[in-house]
Amino acid sequence: MNDIGGSNNIAVPGPSAWDQLTSSSAYSQNNNDANASAPTTPTKTTPNEPAPMFTANEELHPDLVLQGWRKCWSKRENRHYFWNKSSGESLWEMPRHFDPLTDPLGICSGGTPAPHNSTALKRRPSEDTQGPPMKRFILAGPWDLEVCSNVIIVERPPTLFPHPYPEVEAMRAAYTIRLIKTYEDLCNRRENIKAPRESFMRWLMERKVIDRGFDPLLPSHCHPEISSSMYREIMNDIPLKIVKPKFTGDARKQLSKYAEAAKNLIEIRSAPAESKKVVKWNAEETFQWLRRTVGASYEDFQDRLAHLKRQCEPHLVATVKGSVEQLCSKIYHLSAEHARKIRERHMQLLKDNGIPPPQPPPAPPILRKVWCYPIQFVIPPLRMPVIEYIHERDHMVIKYSHASMPQPDTQYINLTHLQKLEQLYRYNCYDDKKFDLFIGRVWCLLRRYQTFLGNITGSTNEAELTQSALPVSVFECLHRHFGVTFECFASPLNSYFRQYCSAFSDTDSYFGSRGPFLEFKPLSGSFQANPPMCEELIDATLQQIERLLTDSQEPLSFIVFLPEMKESNLPFMSRVEESHFKRKLVVVPGMVHEYRHGYQHVIPKSEIYMKNIHGTMVVWLQNNEGFSRWGPTESRVEALLEAFRPVRDKERDKAQQDAANATILNPATEPTVRSSTTD
Repeated sequence: MNDIGGSNNIAVPGPSAWDQLTSSSAYSQNNNDANASAPTTPTKTTPNEPAPMFTANEELHPDLVLQGWRKCWSKRENRHYFWNKSSGESLWEMPRHFDPLTDPLGICSGGTPAPHNSTALKRRPSEDTQGPPMKRFILAGPWDLEVCSNVIIVERPPTLFPHPYPEVEAMRAAYTIRLIKTYEDLCNRRENIKAPRESFMRWLMERKVIDRGFDPLLPSHCHPEISSSMYREIMNDIPLKIVKPKFTGDARKQLSKYAEAAKNLIEIRSAPAESKKVVKWNAEETFQWLRRTVGASYEDFQDRLAHLKRQCEPHLVATVKGSVEQLCSKIYHLSAEHARKIRERHMQLLKDNGIPPPQPPPAPPILRKVWCYPIQFVIPPLRMPVIEYIHERDHMVIKYSHASMPQPDTQYINLTHLQKLEQLYRYNCYDDKKFDLFIGRVWCLLRRYQTFLGNITGSTNEAELTQSALPVSVFECLHRHFGVTFECFASPLNSYFRQYCSAFSDTDSYFGSRGPFLEFKPLSGSFQANPPMCEELIDATLQQIERLLTDSQEPLSFIVFLPEMKESNLPFMSRVEESHFKRKLVVVPGMVHEYRHGYQHVIPKSEIYMKNIHGTMVVWLQNNEGFSRWGPTESRVEALLEAFRPVRDKERDKAQQDAANATILNPATEPTVRSSTTD
C-alpha cells in the first residue's frame, strides 16, 4: 500500500491482470518481469509441440482450406494429420466437409477421402500469413458468437457433476414431473387452493441459492428446509387468490368470494375461539355492507377488501401456518429422496462402464489468472445411446427411447438454434471433436430446460418470462458502448454472446456455459445481468456483485436489469439504493419496450418479440476502474434507451423520415398530391 504519512518511499504497484492481458508487452518474449506473463486458457495441447509442417492445400477441399484446415506430417507418429490454423484443432482423419446451412450436422456427407500418394511439403511461416484473409462462417441469428471475451478469472477446478446421460435425464424428468403433481395435489387437498402459477420453478431457483447437494436440478441439501418462496406464495393465495379486477362488478364479486372463503376456512380448521369470532364477525359485516350498499364505486370495493384482509389475515395465517410449513417440508424431502435415487442410478451406470465416481482433484500448486473458459469435467463421458432425429420443415425432431419408457421422449428445436448450438459446441467442447455425442447432449439440454420450466405438456405458454432475453439492439449497444461481452444469466438457447453463466453447469458446459453466476468469480470484465424474477435469487445476485466489486482491483462492471417494483419493502430494492458501487439508475417504462420470448427456439419468428407490461430498471454497478473505462455517460445512456425502442417504432420513424427527406428533395410532389386530392 502507498505510504500516505509523508514518506518518500512510495511502493509502485505492479501491472494489473487487465493491463497484462491487453498490453502488447505482456506477450513479449523478452519481458523479464515474471508477473507480466500473459495468462492463457488451459487446453489439451502440448505446450512444447513444434510447429506443424504444412502440405499443399490443393489436396484439401477448397472450403476446408478457407476454414483454416491444413494437411501436416507428424514426425513422431510418421503419418499425416490435419490442423486448423484458426481454431488450433488437430485431427488424424480428414475433416468432413458439409454445408452448415443445408446440413448442419454433416449427416448427408461422408467427408472427402484422403489421397494415398501425397508428400509433405514444409512451408515457411511467412508464407502462411500471405494472401487475402481467411473467410469465416458467421452464423446469422439474434446473437453475435464472434465477440471475444474480456473476462479474466482465476483458474478453477473442474466440476464434480458427471456428464449428462439420456437415461438419467429422462429419469430426472419423470421424478420432477411426479414432484410437481404431488405439490399441486397437496395444495388442492390441504389448502383448498390451486398451486400458484410457476411457483414450483421459483422454488427450484430459490433452493439452488443455498443448495449444496449433488443433483444439478433437484434440491437435496438445503438449510433451512422450509422454502421462504414457496411458503410466501402459498400464503398469498389463502384463502383466495387476489387479482386486480378490471371492472366494478368484478371487484364486488371478489370481495364477496374472499369473505366467504375466509369464513369457511376458519370454520373447518382448528383455530382458537377468538380467531373464529373475529373472522366470522368481519365476514358477516362485509355481507351486510354488500346487501345494503347500492351503486358503490370500484375504489369502495377495493378499500373494503383491503380492510377485510387487514382484519382477517393475521388469524388466517396463524391457523394455516403449520399446515403450509409441513407441505413445504414434505416437498423438499421428496426432492432429496428423488435426487438420491437419480444419483445412485448414474453412479451404477458409471460403474458398469468401468468409470470411477468423480473425486475432487488435487488443488493446483499455483493459481493462475486466465481468460475465462467453460466448465470442465473430472471424469470421462459415457457412450451415448442411439438418438433419433428427423428434419421436419424448419425444425428438428429429436427422440430418445428406452425400455422403461412407454413412448419416446420427443424434443423440438428450430434449425437456426440447432446451428447455433453446433457453433457453440465447436467453440467450447474439448472432448468430442467428431460430434459423436452432439445429438445426445442436445437432447439432454432440451429435456433439462423443459423439466426446469415445468412444461409438462410441451405448451409454450408458460415460463416465457423466466427465459426471456433482451432485444438484439440492446446487446449490440451494450457491447459497443460499455464493452459487455458476457451474460450472467442466460442459457445456450437464449444467449447473445458465446460466453455466459447459466443454471446448469453439466448440460450447458459443452455450449459455452461458465456455470451458475453465484459460483462465478471474475477478476475483471464487463457484464450484463438479467436475473429471473425470484426475490431470493435477485438478492443473492446483488450480494455476489457487491463482493466481486469489493475484492477486485481490476476494471469490473455490471449492468443489471431488474423489474421495476413499486413495493419498497423488498430487500433487493434497498440493496440497490444503498450500494456505494451504484453509478446510475434509469427506468425504461412498461409497454414501450420489448423482450425476446423465452421459447424462441421453438416458436415462429413472428412471435419472438413480446411487449413488457412492467418497467425495467437498469443499474450500473462498477468499481472505480470499471467506471473510468465503461462509465454510464449521458450519451451512452441515451444510446441504450434508444436501443430499447421496439423495432416497429424504429421502422415507422425511419419511414416517416425517408418520406420527409423525399419531400424536401422533390418539393413539386406535395402540391401535385394536394391538387389531385382536392379535385
